[in-house]
Amino acid sequence: MGEEGTEGTVHLLCLAASSGVPLFCRSSRGGTPARQQLPFSIIGSLNGVHMFGQNLEVQLSSARTEDTTVVWKSFHDSITLIVLSSEEGTSELRLERLLQMVFGAMVLLVGLEELTNIRNVERLKKELREALSGFAEAAGTAFVSLVVSGRVVAATESWWRLGMPEAVLLPWLVGSLPPQAARDYPVYLPHGSPTVPHRLLTLTLLPGLELCLLCGPRPPLSQLDPQLLDRWWQPLLDPLRACQSLGPRALPAGFPLHTDILGLLLLHLELKRCLFTVEPSGNKEPSPGQRRHILRSFYALVTAAHFPPEPGQQEEKVENAAHRVQVPRACYQVSGTEEPGSGWRLVALHLGPRLLLLLLSAQSPTHGLRGLATHTLHALTPLL
Repeated sequence: MGEEGTEGTVHLLCLAASSGVPLFCRSSRGGTPARQQLPFSIIGSLNGVHMFGQNLEVQLSSARTEDTTVVWKSFHDSITLIVLSSEEGTSELRLERLLQMVFGAMVLLVGLEELTNIRNVERLKKELREALSGFAEAAGTAFVSLVVSGRVVAATESWWRLGMPEAVLLPWLVGSLPPQAARDYPVYLPHGSPTVPHRLLTLTLLPGLELCLLCGPRPPLSQLDPQLLDRWWQPLLDPLRACQSLGPRALPAGFPLHTDILGLLLLHLELKRCLFTVEPSGNKEPSPGQRRHILRSFYALVTAAHFPPEPGQQEEKVENAAHRVQVPRACYQVSGTEEPGSGWRLVALHLGPRLLLLLLSAQSPTHGLRGLATHTLHALTPLL
């Protein structure tokens, strides 16, 4: 990354093309490795402007500021490489060749098939699942998850199979507790074990990112020593930082989301998992609290009046066949039409096992609601 003896800094970013999740970031100063890293906000902005152009069928390949040259290049619709250089005399052609060599080196070491299979962030999920499973086995429990701001971002299969309501209440509990490096917290499971307590162990891997274990009398908290954590989680610091950056937005940095979207709820009815955010963009009215209330009320309406709350419910009885044909696939609600530019728009779209609800600003045209919802659902599908 840069020739020896040259001045200036070079930053190399590698991201999943479909989602913008950072896979690794490397920096050098004067030709030698540097610890300096770009903030996630800048990484997200650099990837976001590239993806925004692609959505408009515009290919952004390079840009210059007063002292920095930036070059973007995507490979096989799976990997996006971005390089920023402040070295004197740097040309776009040289940086593009650098990106080609970097991708060539990645193919050399892991093969093209492994790199192109990173689509839909499946490789990232696989890395986290393998680490969770290995750590769970070493710790002697099958119930392990990674929680960010009260949201489960990755978990073992046993954790996902927890019954209601503990599947919802456990991450809420972790998100409501004051920050601590480690906890040993007694809990009862309302569905699985309402009379015999279990232990909820939590370990902070990064600020705001906690590793949670649900277990019995063993292991003692003291057994989960730094050596065990380093073995399983030190190699995954970059994917963990990608999880850490989700926060209230719940979406990867740079994820392409239409600016009219004020909040969304995506449910996978078969997996019984959801993606929910009321903070996808900057400060706009209504407030996040109001958005949450509006989306919840809309969800209650559409599941009661239009869409079955669980997959397969409409297939239980043959005599319901005529009714199934009439089950809608989309509906919308408009508020504030008495004053132009006021109120908001709500749209729901049901495709296969997924149900998407969007809260949109009043500027979003009614005739385009279904198209916007369809495009958004396709973009979100790799995440859930």
